[in-house]
Amino acid sequence: MTDRHPTDRTPRTGLPLAAAVLTGTVALLISLVAFGNITDYDTNRAFVQHVLAMDTTFKDPDLMWRALTSHGLQDAAYLAIIAWETLAGVVLLAGTALWAVGARRGSFARARRISTLGLLMVVLLFGVGFLAIGGEWFAMWQSKDWNGLEAATRNLTVAGIALLVVHLPGAAGKPADAE
Repeated sequence: MTDRHPTDRTPRTGLPLAAAVLTGTVALLISLVAFGNITDYDTNRAFVQHVLAMDTTFKDPDLMWRALTSHGLQDAAYLAIIAWETLAGVVLLAGTALWAVGARRGSFARARRISTLGLLMVVLLFGVGFLAIGGEWFAMWQSKDWNGLEAATRNLTVAGIALLVVHLPGAAGKPADAE
């Protein structure tokens, strides 16, 4: 005798749709972030410069050696962020399209793989790049003017939730016990 409900073995048809919608949402979000950084280049460039220079932190001498004051390196970091955001947006748009293709073909494995890649790119950008490196290494949390931790946490949370849904049993259109 099993203690599973009989419906536990049936495909969860709503999960692929949820995965598609969440992947598409993060795709739109990160694409708009990249678009904003490209079209309003100087505003967010100033953000990156101030965070890396640590010029609005408490200026603790034990931390200030970490400051990156070279404008060339600051600009390179900002361009790398924009390139990463743009690439993540493209990957996630492709993942979203693959969820739609999978709905017609009955296979979501490729959509899951591509979506996972794009979502992990967003997790790395906001979790490692902004929270860990910007927030802790460059002490962004100390700045009242140039603190992006709340926005980074929001973006990380949305991408993390999407990643979890993409990997739920049944999201790839298979029965939970077949995965």
